[in-house]
Amino acid sequence: MVDKPLTSRGAATRDRIVEAATQEFAEHGIAGARIERIVATARTNKAQLYGYFGNKEALFDAIFTASLDRIVNAVPISADLADWAVRLYDDYLLRPDLIRLATWSRMERRPTGPLLADADQRNDHKLRAIAEAQAAGQVVPGDPFDVMALVISMSMAWSPVSNVYAASADEPEEDHQRRRALLRDTVRRAVMTS
Repeated sequence: MVDKPLTSRGAATRDRIVEAATQEFAEHGIAGARIERIVATARTNKAQLYGYFGNKEALFDAIFTASLDRIVNAVPISADLADWAVRLYDDYLLRPDLIRLATWSRMERRPTGPLLADADQRNDHKLRAIAEAQAAGQVVPGDPFDVMALVISMSMAWSPVSNVYAASADEPEEDHQRRRALLRDTVRRAVMTS
């Protein structure tokens, strides 16, 4: 991405590209996404898109990195991992596109290992929080990364990429309340000591 100051009009165009590309990549993945659809939806042209992002891969990287930053900032971890799992579940309902982007990245780029090269840095504060909760006797012993992965996996049980059932924000609230209660209780039993 080119680092140059944007005019308000340029910023608006860039924002439209990001919004259109987020939906395009979430729906079609990296290989299936089409620049033509992105620029048509964003009401711009290829030259502007390439001027801001360089190429399709760099556009996906910018969107995916921003989505991970959003997840980290929108759903901060706490020692109460059961509460954290429920807040993750709620965020997946609000922004199903973010979970789809992560899934496409996993399928098309990194089938094993971390999603991003700097995953250790992104997860460092979460792993520290889990280790501190373990030291305080609030969370079961074990590798903090494995505990984090287990909690995240459980929070995704009804996510848009679930192999069993993908929940939607449009469903009755009582369905979500029932799932939240089950998720909270299951995480508490699986990884919390009190």
